[in-house]
Amino acid sequence: MSHMTEERELIQRMAREFAMKEVLPAANQLDPVQGEIPEALRQRMGELGYFGILIPEQYGGLGLGAFEYVLVTEELARAWMSVASIIARGNTLWGGVSEEHRRAYFPRMAKGELLGAFALSEPDAGSDLANVSCRAAREGDHWVINGTKTWCTFADGADFIVLFARTDPPPSPERRYAGISQFLVLKERGKLPEGVSGAPIRKIGYFGWKTWELHFDNYRLPASALLGERGRAFYNMMEGLEVARVHTAARAIGLARGGLEDALTYAQRRVQFRRAIAEFQAIRFKLAEMAAEVEAARQLTYHAASLIDQRRRCDKEASMAKWFASEMAERVTSAALQIHGGYGYTKDFAVERYWRDARLTRIFEGTSEIQLRVISDRLLGRGGP
Repeated sequence: MSHMTEERELIQRMAREFAMKEVLPAANQLDPVQGEIPEALRQRMGELGYFGILIPEQYGGLGLGAFEYVLVTEELARAWMSVASIIARGNTLWGGVSEEHRRAYFPRMAKGELLGAFALSEPDAGSDLANVSCRAAREGDHWVINGTKTWCTFADGADFIVLFARTDPPPSPERRYAGISQFLVLKERGKLPEGVSGAPIRKIGYFGWKTWELHFDNYRLPASALLGERGRAFYNMMEGLEVARVHTAARAIGLARGGLEDALTYAQRRVQFRRAIAEFQAIRFKLAEMAAEVEAARQLTYHAASLIDQRRRCDKEASMAKWFASEMAERVTSAALQIHGGYGYTKDFAVERYWRDARLTRIFEGTSEIQLRVISDRLLGRGGP
């Protein structure tokens, strides 16, 4: 049974046209010089509703599901993964927040007028997020924040940062995830929050926006900055992991498709030994394997997204999709670069961008090793945090 409907096919076609006509030229021009995603491009995405795909209609969003989110994400990542990623800065719905917060912020997020960043990871809290050491201490009508956050992408360009900090000690070694709270840090777009210092991380890819290490030194927030229930931020975050992981799977598929499509074009144009290299069996079979892997990852991701939309637990399936798609993307983009030969190792062809960015998909939103742990835990009947 096909997952696609006429409406979904229309959404896919519109996203593909936008990605190839508007996003890809920007990526080819700006990524090689580590330029920023243009504001005009972000505004256009807001007009198309891409920041509000998952936001309910009552708050001004499109009110669609994870499946449509995956469709749009793949198309955007085919052109530039950073653009496929920035849509999450509107579509990531904070777990456990009040109706007042939803009414106040979601309509502007859906339009792209209010986009966020997330300060969660720390130098000693990556895969082990329970090891968060950034502290938030209550003093009268304020919270006082002390600590360091890292891998905070878009910290400067965002309109707010959702900050995760420990407000209470864990009740037991087995419940280290308890006691972490989330805070809303409102800020001016284009700058770090006043009173917060930081520096961009020197990445090898994922250009178009900066990723920061941030330092909070007695940084003060009003008591009202607390989002949701005190001490339950980790559990609220876990509710959104399935969507985050199929989003990353779709990003990986888009990158792999970019590599495949570019390799197909190049192989038919590149002549060696008086024949297009696509005529050689070694190249033909490599392209066939690449195409099969991309499609296998896509169908696995469609399945996980459909389960999310049916409101069924699918942490195992979402982790399978994320693991398989990200591992596949590195293989396929590497093969695409190989087909390009020496030209693939230059900035003159986009395939090197797909290759660099594909490598990242195996790391963020939970490393491949974390995905295998989730999958094996479910297979063995063991619960997770």
